[in-house]
Amino acid sequence: MAAAQVEGAAFIDGRQSSIWDDFSSKKGKIKNNSLPTIACDFYHKYKEDLGLMANLGIKNFRTSISWSRVLPDGVGVINSKGLDFYDRLIDEALLNGITPWLTLYHWDLPLALQKQGGWVNRDVLHWFEEYINAVVPRLQDRVKHWMILNEPTVFTGAGYFLGVHAPGEKGFKNFLPAVHHAALSIGQGYRQIKAINPSLVVGSTFSCSHVTPFRNTGNDIAACNRADAILNRLFIEPINGLGYPVQELKQLSRIEKYAIASDWDNLPVALDFHGVQVYTREQIKYSWFTPYLQARIVEAKSRVAHITQMGWEVHPASIYEMLKKFASYPLVKQLIITENGAAFDDDIADEVIHDVHRLTYLKYHIGEVLRAKHEGVPVAGYFVWTWMDNFEWAEGYHPRFGLVHVDNISLRRIVKNSGYWYSSFLDGNANLQE
Repeated sequence: MAAAQVEGAAFIDGRQSSIWDDFSSKKGKIKNNSLPTIACDFYHKYKEDLGLMANLGIKNFRTSISWSRVLPDGVGVINSKGLDFYDRLIDEALLNGITPWLTLYHWDLPLALQKQGGWVNRDVLHWFEEYINAVVPRLQDRVKHWMILNEPTVFTGAGYFLGVHAPGEKGFKNFLPAVHHAALSIGQGYRQIKAINPSLVVGSTFSCSHVTPFRNTGNDIAACNRADAILNRLFIEPINGLGYPVQELKQLSRIEKYAIASDWDNLPVALDFHGVQVYTREQIKYSWFTPYLQARIVEAKSRVAHITQMGWEVHPASIYEMLKKFASYPLVKQLIITENGAAFDDDIADEVIHDVHRLTYLKYHIGEVLRAKHEGVPVAGYFVWTWMDNFEWAEGYHPRFGLVHVDNISLRRIVKNSGYWYSSFLDGNANLQE
């Protein structure tokens, strides 16, 4: 899960606005004008949720820290009540036999820092350093596994180029410096955490989708390569010492305007693990009218029958292909699927949720992870997105990704059939062929 999507308690115990609190308050930015102010109220219901998780036999739990809860102004005075919450959360997880995996940045930058430019401002490297120093020393005695950034391609692309996610900025003038500063923060964050405690296991997560050309033409193949450079290679290659993929996308060379000489030595980092986050496949078509890329995604609904609530194609082989692709990079030691799942309509009858499409999706995708592992790919774990239905960013509360259903009004939790199947699978009582 992620703090901004489940915790709620937006202005309780000293927490102040994040960019998502601000963005969602603007009419028309979020589906149905939904707000994350209450979300799933995990801030108050975490004991109930962790107890349910333990009952299902789920032993590893990934969530994030809310920067705005710990440092309400982004920097400066630490909010002790905010850190106290994460102390309680971690202690409760451990009490239930659950290993916590913490993401430091899952898209919820404090609004106070966005007012100074956010990820476009190079000072974000210093702000992030201060945030890490506020969190990691306090929790490192009980939290071994850390993730630095969640999906930097998405939060820079959707938030600083397309403007469809918080903070709603647009254009290459915002996108390029945000990309560079996010890439630098991965290496900086890794080295900083290791300096605090060398025994900690530190990685970062990357969104990706297997891309194929819509037609076997030179224009579509070239367009597919350009899309691949943005969707899959934009961050993994610079942190693996290969630089930005400027050969496929010349405009990325303009990142040099925002760099200093030492940056090129500081970008590469041998993370302890790379988090791979895969949901679908994309087919790419040449588009002269699309700025910069001259490529566009062909909507899945126009070419396949089986799609999710998000309009994404169900294509299990995509996760296999991306594991193989990421394993080919020189500094990759270990891969973990840190997100994979699907949103479908829930059919509730007599307090039972028959979500056969989600259950089938999970079986086939986990099967593809196993196929990659059998072929020698160093994949060492798998996390479902997500534990429970929550605030899905610009889509509000409409898409339902959870293993657990959450009633948007009462906040009542109901385990779905997919959750029960997953519990049996982890316990060795269900397999991928059933």
